[in-house]
Amino acid sequence: MLDFILLTFPIYRTFFMKIATYNVNGVNGHLPILLRWLDQSAPDVVCLQELKAPQEKFPEKAIQDAGYHAIWHGQKSWNGVAILARSGTPREISRALPGDPEDLHSRYIEAMVNGVHIACLYLPNGNPAPGPKFDYKLRWFDRLITHAATLYSSKEPVILTGDYNVIPADLDVYKPENWTDDALFRPEVRAAFKKLTDQGWTDAIRQLHPDEKIYTFWDYFRNAYGRNAGLRIDHFLLNTPLKKRLVAAGVDRDVRGWEKSSDHAPVWIELAD
Repeated sequence: MLDFILLTFPIYRTFFMKIATYNVNGVNGHLPILLRWLDQSAPDVVCLQELKAPQEKFPEKAIQDAGYHAIWHGQKSWNGVAILARSGTPREISRALPGDPEDLHSRYIEAMVNGVHIACLYLPNGNPAPGPKFDYKLRWFDRLITHAATLYSSKEPVILTGDYNVIPADLDVYKPENWTDDALFRPEVRAAFKKLTDQGWTDAIRQLHPDEKIYTFWDYFRNAYGRNAGLRIDHFLLNTPLKKRLVAAGVDRDVRGWEKSSDHAPVWIELAD
């Protein structure tokens, strides 16, 4: 009779963390769309912008029933940002961009999730430009650049993500000649974005898809989505520790085509553990 010896070997598995950003354009008005997308895409972490809901009107129970814990910074009728996580409540660090204590817009929230430092932002639109709204956008951008430098120097894994309201290059917009005077595409704004990325941040979409025409926003008017007349204004910026872990990035473009959807589509990345 033969004796059999069972040899066991360790099995190594790579785990991925999927993080998404989504300008929901009204978290209550578009709640069915958000919940449908969460169910289909199942990201581990989600950054939301433009909640358009005061703090007490955030649909926390519906989000919890979908399997997510949330922190959020609401504002009546405008703005608003949130971070959702499946693995437990994000550990909030800040809910205001440093540099102007009198700025009451709910445009920024920062937290630790699964060992990753995540900043969710909704940068001002700035139109009409020039004008006071454009000046506010540039001041907000300057504050972001200053704070981002501090985050980058920390050497921990950091993500800056959200709706930047910035078209970085001609490749990121349908018919760039039509946008030369828009606050999303003016030279001052693109220069500010470059100053930010020159700190060392990696644009995740362009890192993996350097030459593709990829959009994240399509206006409700003139059949923009049907004509694919879009813009890329929702971005993931990663510091060096996370650049090394980046394995995939994309846009859930079809979500923009769902009935009564936001004018943005969710953008996502996957990080290797």
